[in-house]
Amino acid sequence: MAGFRMPDKGRVFLICLALPVFTFIVYEPVLHHEFIGFDDHTYVTGNQQVKAGLTREGMAWAFGLERNSYWHPLTWLSHMLDCQLFGLAPGMHHLTGLVLHMANSLLLFLVLKRMTAGLWPSAFVAALFALHPINVDSVAWVAERKNVLSTFFWMLALLSYVYYCERPGAYRYLLAFLVFGVGLLAKPMLVILPFVFILLDYWPLGRLRFGRLGCRGQGRDSDLKRIDYGGAHVWHTVLEKVPLLVLSVVSGCLVYLPLEQRNRVISTETVPMVLRIKNALVCYVGYIGDMLWPKDLAIFYPYPERVVVWKAIGALLFLVFVTVVFIWVLRQKRYLATGWLWYIGTALPIIGLVQVGLWPAKADRWMYVPLIGLFIIVAWAAADILPKWRYRRMVLGTSAITVIVLLAVCTRLQLRHWRNSVTVFGHALAVTPSSTMHNNMGLALQLGGSIEEAISHYRQALHLDPNHMQAHNNIGIALKLQGKLEEAVAHYHQALSRQPDYADAHYNLAIALEAQGLSEDSAKHYRQALQTNPNHAKAHNNLANILLAQGKMDEALKHYRLAVRIAPDNAEIRRNLENTLKFKSQHRPD
Repeated sequence: MAGFRMPDKGRVFLICLALPVFTFIVYEPVLHHEFIGFDDHTYVTGNQQVKAGLTREGMAWAFGLERNSYWHPLTWLSHMLDCQLFGLAPGMHHLTGLVLHMANSLLLFLVLKRMTAGLWPSAFVAALFALHPINVDSVAWVAERKNVLSTFFWMLALLSYVYYCERPGAYRYLLAFLVFGVGLLAKPMLVILPFVFILLDYWPLGRLRFGRLGCRGQGRDSDLKRIDYGGAHVWHTVLEKVPLLVLSVVSGCLVYLPLEQRNRVISTETVPMVLRIKNALVCYVGYIGDMLWPKDLAIFYPYPERVVVWKAIGALLFLVFVTVVFIWVLRQKRYLATGWLWYIGTALPIIGLVQVGLWPAKADRWMYVPLIGLFIIVAWAAADILPKWRYRRMVLGTSAITVIVLLAVCTRLQLRHWRNSVTVFGHALAVTPSSTMHNNMGLALQLGGSIEEAISHYRQALHLDPNHMQAHNNIGIALKLQGKLEEAVAHYHQALSRQPDYADAHYNLAIALEAQGLSEDSAKHYRQALQTNPNHAKAHNNLANILLAQGKMDEALKHYRLAVRIAPDNAEIRRNLENTLKFKSQHRPD
């Protein structure tokens, strides 16, 4: 028994078993967490189409282009399926995200193992991916379903591509093409995947032939391969990706053009390109720091008003230096090039050169896929350390286990901040205060009944950013609850002066004006709210109430019917429609 060595298949089986089990144990607290008051309302709790489950109307809506959000219909369908199966039980929605993360970790291990035959480096990369606290955002935040879901198809596409490379053929290529296309329906970040395929052609697949740099069989890391993937000239491998690139362009147009038409793309006049480039350079280096020392991770980092020149120049010099060093040792350690360019390239779509909506300085969730490149560098560089030392395996194994355990502890600690809105926003304010987090904290406290505390946070938000429309709108709601109608109306007008088509501000202003007895002005703002958001059920209902009081029964009935169609489960709206129909039938002229 002393000389017993477990077969390779047995070790693979144990890793495939241990990886998801350990990941589940570490992330188990998320099953007891609540929805977060930051995008979860948009994606699930406040979205009537999603809450209705998988309906024909909802599926048509998911594939439509008439929204102010990214086009990712598969993500919408996954949220609808959860609502269909579990309703609004937050633990089950979190469970779906956790299962996807576990599957992604397992697939990452299997893909790397199949490409490289490097068992322990592949397992270490997968463990880093599964347990690094920078990925907590993607798993613990229901609204980030698009991240874990799209990565699931990213990994399947990699596996399909390797399957094709082992024995190229039309059907195998078609499989990779289809999986890639489905992944684009979950999140547009997959547009960069064809370029990742080219990186993998260089290492570890060794398919590229373009002079000595690209020849297969050079360098110690190539000894890890056990499968001959064949070879091809660089132009053949590039042309091979053209159909995938066409699909990427189509997906990019479906995402970008509707957002641009709805003025959701932030112009370079608002955020200058020079500032974007400087922030991107600093973030590229900053994310590496977060990987090595994951401290003070938060849900939101406010975009800087300026980035000092020396930081941007220092970051640029660092990136150039690392790139030159990696190129210098390229022929011997080809994984350095693939890992580094994976990181730089996959982060490019989300590094901030193009910005949409509420854009932060950086976001931990954006590193879900890019950091895999750096994990590859760490794992394979560790495997190259002290190749002939007799205690090498023991030291590397002990070090790897220590790192994994420390990351698991850090992840478990980070999960504590994600219990509910108050904990996650409170942690963000402690790490990096911003008007956005003060506004969100105010809303969370307001929903919990702490009106005075909520107003305090709204005022802090407006102190940091006097133009914060949502803070003006939310403080107006809180002030109205305190009976301070005039002050509330003033804040609603402030919000509308900054965004005249702000539907919620029009709706809340209409409520305040109606409470002041100004029904005509109130009706006008209900109509303006419905111009921007025709699916606002309560606006239809309240406008119908005013119209009914004015004797305009037929018009009132039209709005009641629209309200019921939008919110069929709202008992008050249904009762208003039924009472009005009953009244009309009783007073019908003979």
